[in-house]
Amino acid sequence: MSKLVLIRHGQSEWNLENKFTGWIDVDLSEKGVEEAKNAGKLIKEHGLKFDQAYTSVLTRAIKTLHYALAESDQLWVPETKSWRLNERHYGGLQGLNKKATADKYGDEQVHIWRRSYDVLPPKIEDDSKYSQVQDRRYADLDPHIIPRTENLKVCLERVMPFWEDHIAPDLLAGKNVIIAAHGNSLRALTKYIENISDADIMNLEMKTGEPVVYTFDEKLNVTNKEKLDD
Repeated sequence: MSKLVLIRHGQSEWNLENKFTGWIDVDLSEKGVEEAKNAGKLIKEHGLKFDQAYTSVLTRAIKTLHYALAESDQLWVPETKSWRLNERHYGGLQGLNKKATADKYGDEQVHIWRRSYDVLPPKIEDDSKYSQVQDRRYADLDPHIIPRTENLKVCLERVMPFWEDHIAPDLLAGKNVIIAAHGNSLRALTKYIENISDADIMNLEMKTGEPVVYTFDEKLNVTNKEKLDD
């Protein structure tokens, strides 16, 4: 019986400012730091022990993982970072205030962009200050792979090779795994793990800093799901 713990990063500075963040690298807010530490305390209280940790290449997720592992006395656990676990790329919405965007395009359109499975936001231009085409952390990627916009469907297609090559083999080997990532990359994984429909995934929310614990059998069937809270 292997376990997988998913944690959406703690509140970020741009969560606090109500901005579309996507692949933009922002830090945790003070509240986000406390949420990440509390996740680690809950993990320790429930006696969860990990063999492998994964996170994205974005600061808010990396720090969340480190705070959670430190609080549970497991900072030594092997860790791998991958762009495939990044937040979905919000395209031309990145950096915009969500309320101002809703005022401009309407609440319904913004809700569709944020929550629908297969509707793409507008693409970001490569010369935008919020583009990632010149970001050194993606220098080894084929430039065509770096997204200009993503929906949850595309995000899932991007995450799945990492699941197949790393996470699933670990779980099948009986290892316990922790992933600290982002609302939409974790929604994509949750959709796959729980076989959630394209329509129902629109209603799934991931709370910041809340550990979600899955238990799997030897064939990677989910035998239990638990959300840890105070």
